[in-house]
Amino acid sequence: MAHVAFVALLFLLLVGHCLGGKVGICYGRNADDLPAPDKVMQLIQQQSLKYVRIYDTNIDVIKAFANTGVELMVGVPNSDLLPFAQYQSNVDTWLKNSILPYYPATMITYITVGAEVTESPVNVSALVVPAMRNVHTALKKAGLHKKITISSTHSLGILSRSFPPSAGAFNSSYAYFLKPMLEFLVENQAPFMVDLYPYYAYQNSPSNVSLNYALFSPQSQDVIDPNTGLVYTNMFDAQIDSIFFALMALNFKTLKIMVTETGWPNKGAAKETGATPDNAQTYNTNLIRHVVNDSGTPAKPGEEIDVYIFSLFNENRKPGIESERNWGLFFPDQSSIYSLDWTGRGNVDIMTGGNITNANGTWCVASANASETDLQNGLNWACGPGNVDCSAIQPSQPCYQPDTLASHASYAFNSYYQQNGANDVACDFGGTGVRTTKDPSYDTCVYMAAGSKMSTTNSSNLPVQSGFSPSRFDKNFYLLFSMLPIMIAACIV
Repeated sequence: MAHVAFVALLFLLLVGHCLGGKVGICYGRNADDLPAPDKVMQLIQQQSLKYVRIYDTNIDVIKAFANTGVELMVGVPNSDLLPFAQYQSNVDTWLKNSILPYYPATMITYITVGAEVTESPVNVSALVVPAMRNVHTALKKAGLHKKITISSTHSLGILSRSFPPSAGAFNSSYAYFLKPMLEFLVENQAPFMVDLYPYYAYQNSPSNVSLNYALFSPQSQDVIDPNTGLVYTNMFDAQIDSIFFALMALNFKTLKIMVTETGWPNKGAAKETGATPDNAQTYNTNLIRHVVNDSGTPAKPGEEIDVYIFSLFNENRKPGIESERNWGLFFPDQSSIYSLDWTGRGNVDIMTGGNITNANGTWCVASANASETDLQNGLNWACGPGNVDCSAIQPSQPCYQPDTLASHASYAFNSYYQQNGANDVACDFGGTGVRTTKDPSYDTCVYMAAGSKMSTTNSSNLPVQSGFSPSRFDKNFYLLFSMLPIMIAACIV
């Protein structure tokens, strides 16, 4: 009976995994060299993206998304908040002209009323809630108030304190509009939308925020919240939880948090050394894995988080420092700056879009000087959050023998290394990995190398314990264990 209960629990966990956080893309258009909206739509479909955010209600763009199955988030710009807040008739006319003629052929699911109003040079924050209420009234008249969700986006600057996460608190000077807005969100079951950028935390304070911590890298040093004891392995989670604790402090702990912008620049000024295609690819790849796997955060483990990556294109008309114009995944000619695996199962080559980055004839293996504890931690991470296919080091598989921790760790370390840039950082594992020019493959155990194919069958991304033996499992459990990859694959599809 205990086994039956365990099997049932595991199935429930997998069903929960199938839900998954959603990953979308921000389609900004602050440029004078972008392709036409219909061409952009083709590019989005080629990437199999299903969620897109735009920042206005441009008719040509909205029409381009008709009958595509893509869910669209549209925006009311800050410049329109005054007329939207003043007169209901203005909003009714806008809805009649900009939304209703194209819905539901274009699947508009969210309307953002104002964007980062606390960062606006003109203080329009007092207009947000009245404008939101008028939009809600207009949607209700059209019978769409339960089909299209209304919210407003915010920067992390809406907090007066974000570290440690448990001390997260909203800036009291925004209380006059914040509390009514939060009440509106609860009343209408809408999420609190926030734009999060670990890049700026790193760029502004590299002595306090390490690059590894900002990039979700396994080599980052853990940060412990002294008030809760929660352990943070990346800046993104810390920022999310600072918002969560700030909401909880105001007794709005049931509000879901949605990340409407996050990403990493692919190019920057001379002082912006972290703004590179490699780092952008690393951040967004790890972010997608984090979201798709429903990792949640330390304060809310397993909680799904929906995110929108900024941005689809580099935008040459954006003001500010060099990086401001270089957040795109694509150049305006639609060529790829770097590639992403939107499934969250692996990485792709920056130059070719292939499955494996160029290792230049190098491999990554376990250091002979590493302790068993450190090797086991690295192995568990690679086969878990690192998303490495560790099936080859399971019993009766080609790389199981020799059944030693060092051998199993070497295989897992190398797989992660080849999938994630084949550079020093991807082979660090807290100092337990070393690069080598000698192919560590032996007998029928083939170590992944540049240009090799990633296995997509019989995979298991579970942490591996040295000495694992199937004899420890009864027949029912082992059968279910062998089915896990198929079930997980079904979830992803």
